Amino acid sequence: MGLFDIFKKNKVADTKAQETTSAEEVVTVGWDAIEKEFLRVYPGQENPKHYGTIIKWIMGGKDPLDGISVYDGGDYWHFVSFGQTEIYDKESENKEISGYGYELTFKLKKEGLEDEEAEIRNVCGILQMVARLTFTKGEIFAPDEFLYTGQTQGIDAYQKSDLTGFICIKDPTVETIDTPNGRVEFLELVGMTDAELKTLSDRASVAEIYKKIGSDVTDYRRASVV
Repeated sequence: MGLFDIFKKNKVADTKAQETTSAEEVVTVGWDAIEKEFLRVYPGQENPKHYGTIIKWIMGGKDPLDGISVYDGGDYWHFVSFGQTEIYDKESENKEISGYGYELTFKLKKEGLEDEEAEIRNVCGILQMVARLTFTKGEIFAPDEFLYTGQTQGIDAYQKSDLTGFICIKDPTVETIDTPNGRVEFLELVGMTDAELKTLSDRASVAEIYKKIGSDVTDYRRASVV
């Protein structure tokens, strides 16, 4: 079983995960700051598609992200995670950085999708799985790095795409933000073919392959550039 086979087993719900176990109001300053930045880019989208966890990670759930919002970018869907940073109260001692310092993003091209809802949910599963690597194994990702699993199946819901892994870049659409809980960057995953991933060895090679692709929008129908 490959890494991305596990994605298919993780289901997400359509409710925003901001439950509280007490009568106290939940503080969402980190969450609000992320939404504010995406509203700057996508004005008017106060209620984007949202996929929240049913059982939070701190309560024994399997999904570390409390939620994932999906904004309409026109010809693509723009995903952003909530949970790699301190989206509620400030808990860590590092005042400069919020949580792990970044949230995950992804842009999925709409054209050519057989089942759009299935593919959106599949991307949510991918983001949860990548976040799980951080929460369970301490894997911290940064721009100009890559995720190679060696699997040959596509990362799409039906495993038909030639894209099998990812590179990481700084999301060029949104800006790094300062929140009451510290700085938050947005790390975007971009789908890559097996052949492309096999050419990568360092940050310079990742930057070069990204330049060749010429877009940060993941297109499941894209052919390899190598």
